[in-house]
Amino acid sequence: MASLKEIRAKVTSIKSTQKITRAMQMVAASKMRRAQERMEVGRPYADSMRRVISHLVHASSDYKHPYMVARPVNRVGFIVVSSDRGLAGGLNINLFKALTRHIKDYQEQSVQAEFAVIGSKGVSFFQNFGGKVTSALTDYGDNPTFEQLNAPVQAMLDDYNQGKIDRIYLVYNKFVNAMTQKPTVNQLVPLPEGSLDENSAVQTDHSWDYIYEPDIKTLIEGLLGRYVESIVYQAVMENIASEQSARMVAMKAATDNAGDLINDLQLVYNKLRQAAITREISEIVGGAAAVS
Repeated sequence: MASLKEIRAKVTSIKSTQKITRAMQMVAASKMRRAQERMEVGRPYADSMRRVISHLVHASSDYKHPYMVARPVNRVGFIVVSSDRGLAGGLNINLFKALTRHIKDYQEQSVQAEFAVIGSKGVSFFQNFGGKVTSALTDYGDNPTFEQLNAPVQAMLDDYNQGKIDRIYLVYNKFVNAMTQKPTVNQLVPLPEGSLDENSAVQTDHSWDYIYEPDIKTLIEGLLGRYVESIVYQAVMENIASEQSARMVAMKAATDNAGDLINDLQLVYNKLRQAAITREISEIVGGAAAVS
């Protein structure tokens, strides 16, 4: 059994760890609120662009952009959004489990896959898991810009435009609330049917009459590229908010567990101390009885 000195040392060490986890919990809570604000700010941009593109597509039914035309699937691409840092509970593990299930379904159909990875945890995963990683981005911070995220996304889109891959999926953690983060695998391109009309107030008859400059085709090509980038950017924002909320919950659990462990050790310490006092009293009484 540990001595009183050893127990005191353990309690002191655990209290120091508890201070760190409590501080990390408070920092994560603050970052989560800011990440939520950035996440919510980006939604109107994507919604407005969706409405504009939807109108353009319906106004020019003769032209079909490659991002809107499905083709036979021989090779798929995955843009995987993970975190740069750990201590976020099972956030990344749950995401990678959802991804591997999706990959397995395609492997059973003899469909090959390649990956564009955002986040150092994703890079570490594929170093162990294997797979063809065409591009990777790490250390993107808590508030990345479009320019930072553009390289891996554009590399995957270039492969799609060149016919090297036939479908692209976006893999990320969707922020539901502070306690819930949902691993999500969504088809990015070709755009799923009806995705442009989702949650949009587009008129069903599309009877608007405009003069387009330079022309509808050029506008659709430019806007669809930006729209896909905005979807990826919004997914990264969702993943950052999920990361901070998961870290906040994990650090709170660690802080509470440290408190429980300190209480248990304190109880053992008190029992040992009481036993030592009782033993000393017994020795004193025994010595006094022997003298008398």
